[in-house]
Amino acid sequence: MTGELFIDPQRCIGCRACVEACSECSGHGGTSMIHLDDLARTATVQTAPTVCMHCDEPACAAVCPADAISKGPDGVVHTAMTERCIGCSNCVLACPFGVPKYDARLDLMMKCDLCYDRTSVDLKPMCATVCPSGALFYGTRAEVEDRRQAQPRNVFQFGDEVVRTKISYMVPAHHEQIRVTESAEVVRSVAEQCLEEAIV
Repeated sequence: MTGELFIDPQRCIGCRACVEACSECSGHGGTSMIHLDDLARTATVQTAPTVCMHCDEPACAAVCPADAISKGPDGVVHTAMTERCIGCSNCVLACPFGVPKYDARLDLMMKCDLCYDRTSVDLKPMCATVCPSGALFYGTRAEVEDRRQAQPRNVFQFGDEVVRTKISYMVPAHHEQIRVTESAEVVRSVAEQCLEEAIV
């Protein structure tokens, strides 16, 4: 796997092509693993895609009592193994990005696995293949840095906890890490506010 996924919420046009493409992936059973969130719905029509961030130390896997979630040597955090998942939803509560979803119909946790069937053979994930605006870009870090003014960041701060991820968000270059807070008292840029709302 030579590429990485980069998310640029500022480029999302809300077309939902990523959601439709994800649901058509052969391993998803018609269910999309990507979420399209409305940001500040009362003030803007801006949307942002939310996918699994594939944390270096995935909280979802750490709290799974059945060892149903695993992280591969390439950094991809795989969705719950059907034969092991007991549907307890611990992973849903533990994820700082709010990504895993419990499917009661299947009694199974489901989340983005970065289209592992494709990315493991150096193909783009379905969402990045169809994104017309480049909000979802799959390639090397050098490629995205060469094409964009924003810079990729994959370090998030939740209170005192710092989370490093395989997936990066594109943010203004002067930010070394992305601080996520619930307090409105902290002065934040528009991009930070949108990002915070996108991952809640």
